[in-house]
Amino acid sequence: MKTLIDGFYRLLQVLLTLLMAALIVPVTLQIVSRFTGLVPRYVWTEELARFAFIWVIMIGSMIAVRDDSHFDLEILPTARTPRGRAALRMVRHVAMLLVALIFVWFGYRFAQFGLDQESDLTGINMLAIHIAWPLAGVAYLIFLGEKLVTDVRIFRRNADE
Repeated sequence: MKTLIDGFYRLLQVLLTLLMAALIVPVTLQIVSRFTGLVPRYVWTEELARFAFIWVIMIGSMIAVRDDSHFDLEILPTARTPRGRAALRMVRHVAMLLVALIFVWFGYRFAQFGLDQESDLTGINMLAIHIAWPLAGVAYLIFLGEKLVTDVRIFRRNADE
């Protein structure tokens, strides 16, 4: 299972890199067209940049959950033992799990809403954008499940000592 999760994580990293590269093209075209007369003003560049930016944010948040590099608020006391640190991480991960479930539940409804809509400029079905939220929630669930399994193992191992 860890191999599958690692592969999924690497896929997200590659997608994020490709999206960042793809984001540079329309933004560069917009800048060049505004300040020079070399490139005509394309309308689709703004929408493509916005859509790529949304996906960059959502995929970046998925990667941040796996890396533990997301925003973290330290309100609980610092534990001194490995078992205590595992218990505090479990509390944090369960709270994040609740947020992940919200993303899946409401994201699914948001994606259904996007299914019935189309972009005015490009004609792209908005599901291509709205699906990012429930997919992020599923990725959070996968990565948090992996973390909770690790935390429970540490908690149990140190309980025996």
